Amino acid sequence: MASLPDQRVVPLARQARERFVVHLGGFLPELVKVCDSHLTAVMGKSGTNSEMALRRDAWTHFQKHQDTWHNLCRKALQRSLQPGFSSTNSASLSAPGQLELVPEGAIDDQIMASRLAMSVLERTSTELNALRLRVQYLERREELPRGDVLLPDVMARLLVDQWIAAGLPREAWPVVQEALAPALATRMLAAYRLANEFLVNSGVMKDIDLQALVKRTPGSRTGSASDRVGEDRSGAASMPGAAGPLRAGVPTLNMEVHHETRMMTSATPLARARMRAQGVLGRLKRMLMDRVGGDFEATQLLPPSPGLQQAMQRSTALDRADSGLPVTGGSGPDAVYVSAAHVERAANALRQRTTELKRAASTPTERATIEVVALMFQSILAEERIPPSVRVWFARLQIPVLRVALAEPEFFSALQHPARRLIDRMGSCVMGFESNVGSAALEAEIKRVVQVIEQYPETGRRVFQLVFDEFQKFLATYLSKQGSASRFVSVAQQVEQKETLSVQYTIELRKLLDDMPVRDEVREFLFKVWVDVLAVATVKYGVKNEETSALKQAASDLLWSASAKPDRLERMRVIQQLPGLLQRLRQGMGLLGYPNALQDQHIKVVGDTLADAFMSRTEPISKDDLDRLSQRLAHLEDFLPESGVGDLEFDSDSIEMIIGVDASNIEMINQGGSQPSEAMRAWAVELQIGAWFGLDHNGKFSSVQLAWRSERGQLYMFVSNNGHCFLMQVARVASYLQAGLLVPSEEEALTVRATREALTQLEANPERLLG
Repeated sequence: MASLPDQRVVPLARQARERFVVHLGGFLPELVKVCDSHLTAVMGKSGTNSEMALRRDAWTHFQKHQDTWHNLCRKALQRSLQPGFSSTNSASLSAPGQLELVPEGAIDDQIMASRLAMSVLERTSTELNALRLRVQYLERREELPRGDVLLPDVMARLLVDQWIAAGLPREAWPVVQEALAPALATRMLAAYRLANEFLVNSGVMKDIDLQALVKRTPGSRTGSASDRVGEDRSGAASMPGAAGPLRAGVPTLNMEVHHETRMMTSATPLARARMRAQGVLGRLKRMLMDRVGGDFEATQLLPPSPGLQQAMQRSTALDRADSGLPVTGGSGPDAVYVSAAHVERAANALRQRTTELKRAASTPTERATIEVVALMFQSILAEERIPPSVRVWFARLQIPVLRVALAEPEFFSALQHPARRLIDRMGSCVMGFESNVGSAALEAEIKRVVQVIEQYPETGRRVFQLVFDEFQKFLATYLSKQGSASRFVSVAQQVEQKETLSVQYTIELRKLLDDMPVRDEVREFLFKVWVDVLAVATVKYGVKNEETSALKQAASDLLWSASAKPDRLERMRVIQQLPGLLQRLRQGMGLLGYPNALQDQHIKVVGDTLADAFMSRTEPISKDDLDRLSQRLAHLEDFLPESGVGDLEFDSDSIEMIIGVDASNIEMINQGGSQPSEAMRAWAVELQIGAWFGLDHNGKFSSVQLAWRSERGQLYMFVSNNGHCFLMQVARVASYLQAGLLVPSEEEALTVRATREALTQLEANPERLLG
């Protein structure tokens, strides 16, 4: 497009920034509420003493200083529009080639801000890149200034610096960041979109030239093909619509991409994989833009030409009827054996139809889209780790996916497109099957998914999203009910429930007894023994069961009996109730599987404590306090926090004693292990049900599938092909990931790998894109 008049460009860029800042400024009160709610929620979580103290201090300081932080952020955001604004109090760390003292904590602040910026960048990179190029074009810049408020790291540093300036502890920042990051990313994405819409409506670069994303020196060394994120193969870059090309040989990568590369080193492995995958899609998008034209930048293309529409309808009809694509696979009386020969037959049929479709296409964009989708499915059908009976159903998805790709060019650039996600999830679940191992139920579900998609050819991405959600629900229930896993899922759920209740009962009981004159021996018995008794009884009998209620009442009776008894009538009452109380205590310890000798030890301590209470002259527990305690204990579940607890401790013996189930066929992995980093814990949380892994445990390697994750996310169950189960705590999963003892079978998603292979073929022979 032609250059805009000089008198307009600067005001337009300034107005875009102003709209961006105003939008974020309106979000600051909500951001404060997000932090406040999160800090209040984590107060109820258990953990080490230092962790609980940190959360408590963070909450206390935030209550005092949240208004100050909000006001400082608001003022700093307003100053961000002024020339020479710097997001950090210290301006920046030392410039290259300079040596100077770095203020205490400056590096920590920079790391915290970078982590927040990375989280924002993962969600906003597409909109940010478009806005950055438009502003650079308006201001005739090669890069945005380092302190430009449009950059995620500037906004992140602003929030961190004002946090410190408001008197909030640096150690408290990581506590709020896990809640703050997604909220900020969502709002900044909306702010970028608003600014882009304003500039587009003002006539600024309706179409973006992606070649300008990265500018490098001719002949400079580059990374591997898989790691390139935006590359101008010509070695020179041009600003779209500028009067002439920028000088060739800009000395460094574009700041945003360089920043993204730096942050990959601190991202989780899963986040780094996503960045690499986005790089592959970016390369494909640029090739399509270079070779075909700007249609691929549009948010929506025109419907396929009539001739192509008819050709696709014929292809769908052939898929449903052609014997080369079997209708039934798997096992059962109606099954048809599907071999590699069937897959080859299906692949040949698809290649022929691809040729026919390209002949029917009327535009270069249609022909290029057909070729890319065909190459992707050619790669998928050649994946021998997918059983043939599943690959033939993948083959039937080529035409539906082609329809979506023609209507939505973002299919080629969006990792989260529902069509990609569906194929990736189905592929990840069947990739671990051995040649002689399959699942009729899983194959039947994949067959159903494909047939539903074929029945609604005009609905586009909506039908893919619908069946993707249904497939996720299927996996959540199906895998946990297969073979030996079904026996242990309910056991593991009860173990998690018991351990969670034990921790939460302990927390609540400590609150109740905090100000009461209770003997240390009684406190120790209640916290170390009786909370487990109550938790097991709740799991085994239920909350409202009479047995559970009686055991709760026993805790109240013990507290009353062990308090000072200056009154003679009260001492007589203790003597009368003592045999029944001790019997109830033995009954409770029996639920835990305690042997008689261990029960005798606890009973002796309790008996001696009760005897001492007769001679005690301390303040007795008042009747009102005892009544309140008894009432609270009777309805203890009503007061428990909804948040989870820390890492759970369990073993096979506790399962057998507590639940009464033989645990010889399930392996518990919960002993030892290094302390995992937060990145590894985050990775563990993001593992998907159905994904396959290589597990190296005690020197024995197994191919395992993640079949189940507990409701609270504390326990994971992996199942091998021979039905052996491994139950792991989330902390051990993270430790095994960190040590390389649990390794994903696939480093990248099925569609990303297919895209990479299609791109390799197109780069070697670009003429086939339009031929």
